[in-house]
Amino acid sequence: MKLPINIRFGLDFSVGKVVRFFVLSDLLLISGWGLVGPIFAVFIIDSIAGATLVTVGIGASIYWITRSLIQMPIAYYLDKFKGEKDDFYVLIGGFLIVSLAAFSFMFIREVWQFYLIQFLHALGFGMYVPSWTGIFSRHVERDHSAFIWSLDNTVIGLAAGVTGVLGGVLAQEFGFSVVFFFAGLFTLFAALIVFAVPDLIFPRMPASSVSTPFRDHTARTTPH
Repeated sequence: MKLPINIRFGLDFSVGKVVRFFVLSDLLLISGWGLVGPIFAVFIIDSIAGATLVTVGIGASIYWITRSLIQMPIAYYLDKFKGEKDDFYVLIGGFLIVSLAAFSFMFIREVWQFYLIQFLHALGFGMYVPSWTGIFSRHVERDHSAFIWSLDNTVIGLAAGVTGVLGGVLAQEFGFSVVFFFAGLFTLFAALIVFAVPDLIFPRMPASSVSTPFRDHTARTTPH
């Protein structure tokens, strides 16, 4: 005899396209840098002449202080303008700078180079955080905001956990440069994912209004 089974979880909503693309970009970015996390301090001490644990600590301070100081002015600037064009351009710029920092770690040999790249690394993430969260939050369904934000956090947490192991294996088997290469590559892929979204963020103008000024979908219009 067959027993009727009817289980419902109540997830009767679909995640929007922009949210899906942005969660995927976050997944790629954090996966790339998740490879770096477990081996970073060892890399600095082994690869840079004269580097010590103090060097690692100073580098971490440069990163976090710089990132913290520039995030707020950038966020303030982005909030001053309606629409998402400025957020989008800052986000892409942040991805590219972060990717450049990852590739640059492959070539450092001096302590001052490490400090400089940490500053560059912080600048990129300082651009990424306010622009990514600004766009993402506008596309989160208000009635499901807790679930969607938790979804992103869960995805990147799992990614960081898995790639942490892979980063150690890659560094041990192939060297540190391979790890930073993949970190930079994953960051570029994250940028490409976001770059594939512009029609969602900046809808194409109807053929009947080609001559009208370009406005993205969040800009306010005034009645005639």
